[in-house]
Order: sequence, then C-alpha cells, then structure tokens
Amino acid sequence: MRLFAALYDQLDASTATSAKLAALRSYYAAAPAADAAWATYFLAGGKPRQVVPTAVLRELACRRAGIDDWLFDECYQAVGDLAETIAHVLPPGSTRSDLGLAVWVEERLLPLRGLAPDEQAARVLAAWDELDAAGRFLLVKLIGGGFRVGVSKLLVQRALAEHAGLDAKLVAQRMMGYTDARTMPGAARFKALLSHEASPLQDAGQPYPFFLAHPLQLPQAEFEASLGPVGHWQVEWKYDGIRAQLVKRASQVWLWSRGEELITERFPEVATRAQALPDGTVLDGELLVWPDDAVQPAPFALLQQRINRKTLGKKLLADAPVQFLAYDLLEAAGADLRGEPQHERRTRLEALLESQRLRAAPVVQAADWPALAGLRASSRERGVEGFMLKQRDARYGSGRTKADGTWWKWKVDPLSVDAVLIYAQAGHGRRASVYTDYTFAVWSRPPESADEAQAVVEAIAARRPAVAGALQLLPFAKAYSGLSDEEFKAVDRVIRATTLEKFGPVRSVRPSLVFEIGFEGIQASPRHKSGIAVRFPRMLRPRPDKPLHEADDLGALRSLLAQATP
Repeated sequence: MRLFAALYDQLDASTATSAKLAALRSYYAAAPAADAAWATYFLAGGKPRQVVPTAVLRELACRRAGIDDWLFDECYQAVGDLAETIAHVLPPGSTRSDLGLAVWVEERLLPLRGLAPDEQAARVLAAWDELDAAGRFLLVKLIGGGFRVGVSKLLVQRALAEHAGLDAKLVAQRMMGYTDARTMPGAARFKALLSHEASPLQDAGQPYPFFLAHPLQLPQAEFEASLGPVGHWQVEWKYDGIRAQLVKRASQVWLWSRGEELITERFPEVATRAQALPDGTVLDGELLVWPDDAVQPAPFALLQQRINRKTLGKKLLADAPVQFLAYDLLEAAGADLRGEPQHERRTRLEALLESQRLRAAPVVQAADWPALAGLRASSRERGVEGFMLKQRDARYGSGRTKADGTWWKWKVDPLSVDAVLIYAQAGHGRRASVYTDYTFAVWSRPPESADEAQAVVEAIAARRPAVAGALQLLPFAKAYSGLSDEEFKAVDRVIRATTLEKFGPVRSVRPSLVFEIGFEGIQASPRHKSGIAVRFPRMLRPRPDKPLHEADDLGALRSLLAQATP
C-alpha cells in the first residue's frame, strides 16, 4: 500500500508527462504483479465501488480525532477534499502495515461491503491505525469510490509497454476490458498484459482500442488551406448516442461501450440483430434510439432512460428501441483491418451490411467546404451534433492520436443564454480555496425594467420568500469550467464580498454577475424548478457589459428547446 500511495503522491504532484512516466516505470519495476494488477486497474479508470458511505467515514474520523462536526466542516472547507481532510485530522497510528495493495483491496477493503455497521466501523478504525497520512488518504479514496488521479490511460499503457519492452499499441489492445468491474484484476491477468508470447485475443469477446477524434476549431475560411479539398475526407453526421464496438466471434455477440464496459445485456435487440453477422466481425458505431419507421434518431434523453436500467420491461423496449449505427469495420472474417485505409474499410463495411439488419452511418456528399457548412447548419433539425471528418486514407488508430491519420469532430456551435450567478461552491484539488462551481438562473419572465429586477435582488438579499406568479430567478444549470484562473479569482472576490448565506459548502450570493452559458443539448425536465435541463453546461464568457435585467428569461430556454426538439 505504501508503494502505491507514494506513486499517487508523485503523480498528483507533477504536471510533467516525463515525470509521471518515470514514476510509473519505477513503480512497475518494484511492485509485485498482484499489486501492479490493481494499480493498473485504478490508474486506467477502473471505478472502485463504494463500500462504506462517506457520511460514515466522516463520522468515524470525528470520533477518532475527538472533534466536533463544525470543526471538521471548517477543515473540509479549507482543504476541499474529504479524504485529505480525514487524513489530516486523524491522530498518528499505533502500528505500521507492510501489506501490499492487493491484500488491502481484496482482504480489507472489498469485504467491508455488507458488514454490520459496528463491524464496519471497527475495521475502518483498525485500518486507519495501521497507515500513515498518505496511506489513509488513499484508503479513503478507495473505500469511498472517489479515486481519481491526473494520469491518462495512454500514459499508463506507455509505461507498461516501456517496462515490458512491448509495443504500446499491443498493450492498449490487451487492456481493452481490463477495467470491466465483472472481472477482478490479478497477478496472472497482469502478467498476460506484459507477455512476449504472440497469441490471439485472450478473450473471444475482447474489443479493440477506440480511435478518438479531435475537436475542429479552425475558422471555416482556413479549411481549404489546412485540410485540403473536401474530397480528401469521408464526412459523416456526428450522432448523439453511445459510442460502442460490436463484436461477433465464436457464435456470440458482445457489445462494449467506449468506457470499456460490457453492455450487451442492456441492449438485447442489438445483440439479436447482430447474430446474423459472420463470425470474426468487429464493428465500431453508435447506439441510438431509432425506431424503424423514423427518419432520424430520437433525442439522447430517451436513450438515457435505457442506460442504467437493471430490468428492461416490454414497454421500455417498445418506447425506446435501440439500433446500432455502424460506421467502421475493424475486423472481418477474423482479420484485423485497422491498418487498411478509411475508404477501403468503408467499402467493405457497406458490402457486409448490405444484406444484414444493421444500418451503416450515411456518408455526406458536398461540393466544397461552404456547401458542407450549409448542411452543418441544419444539424439540430436532423437530431445530430454536426459532422465527423475522417481522412480517406487514415488507418484506425488507438486513442486520440494523429499518427495513423486524423478524425475531426466538427460540432455545431453550442446553444447559449445569458444567466445570473446565484450560488457558488469551492472547487477541489488546487482550486479548493477558490469558489469555482456555480449555479446559474434565468428570469421567470422578462423584467419590465431595471427597477423591477433590482427589487427582486433586494428581496433575495432580505431573505424574503418569492411570491407565486411574481418575477423571480429560476436556477437551471451548474457549471464549473470555461474561465481562466485569473477570471475565477476575480469572481471569487465578488462571491466572498456578496455572500448572503452559507449552506455547508455552498454560498448563496447577491445576484450581480451575468455570464454567457453554453450547452450541447436541452430537454424538458419535471425534476428541475425551471422545467428544463441542459447537457454539458459551461461558461463561455463573463458578461460585465450586460445589466442584470437584460439576462435571459425562461422563454429564451423554451425557445431553444422548441428549436432543438426534432
């Protein structure tokens, strides 16, 4: 455990790729295979399941430290991280543990789930007593299910490849599905990752690493000079669904999400249709709610109803029928096609699916970039997010790379409204001492004047409850990205100067700041006070030029909703 805790500290303390790579290589050179197996699982994005509620961990820390809740809260506000706060407030341990990460996870951590509360508490307290501050911090992260560290999966794969003397692409392929929660990491599995023996895919259902696109942010006027003629690119609509790979081998079908989660059972209709595919077929594509008689896919909100359901009733399957829209062929008749040019893989894909019950993503034709831009302007009406641009000669790479050719995602500009900041919460990590997480509101209707808007502000400052039917500010979105560090610091100063109340870590502020808020999608939502929910909100820019009464109202959101709904 101490070795992995030290690695975590090194990765968290550095922003240099070379330093992180060196730390990973040093760890793999020293760690036993069983410990390295779990470390790789966590570093590559495996999600440790919460085994003890964070509220229980907090209560136990207060008990062991002999402090009141209010003092723990003050410490948490200063630190900004629960695990770090607990590690700081606990008294020094009385023993020292030399157990490895695998033993801690398999024999100490995982058995906690489902124990009686008293037994849970006794074991957690005993564990803290064996560890130093770094070990306690890491253990709380793992117990609470909140483990995150600033290292990419690609860097982990590169470190493993360099440690073992292998090609990083081979390691990436072997790691597909490694973080699936259904299979526990272990020494044998880890050694198989690093084996020099040439062998077929270890599991018949194993997918390939996904090839990822880069966001295209060029001005349109520069497309010809930078990208060349439009004919050099295969252009497809960018659909708003779930990226997935469909694997058909050994007379079975497997469906994998981009997050390397096996999701076959969640989409039985897709698996049934894919049974007709020949063995040795792997397709890359998108899962979408798309009825057979519809001309375009349904909004993502309908697909979202299928994602986390453990049971799929007949009504849900009928109301939200899912299809797999294929846009690439990675394997045919058991042969890996990823090294073939994009246009050749596309030709083989169309020939394969011509007699099947699966759809291929249509290729969009346009005479030039201005004509393509004109089609892109109709994206939202078509229920898509813009275009995917794929070099006709590109090979299918691994991750977000341009070494094998390039894919671009040319998305439509975000929807946006001008909104008012009404709540704030401190960030985490290096932003723990700065208020960076904001809640925004729009007016319930357009204010009749600046004076009417100011009267609402004064009522909020005086803690007077809103009057039904009267003008008020309705919260609709939370955002924490889009501003520079200097902009966050400037907003932080205003928040501290205009705080009205504190609710734990949250501050309500006197409305005074307007921001342009961008978002990718919008949908009706009875769970929100405004009746509307937005997808991926972010701050596009502060609007110091915009008076408070000129911020947008609920009608503006409803208008965007009407435009965005096919």
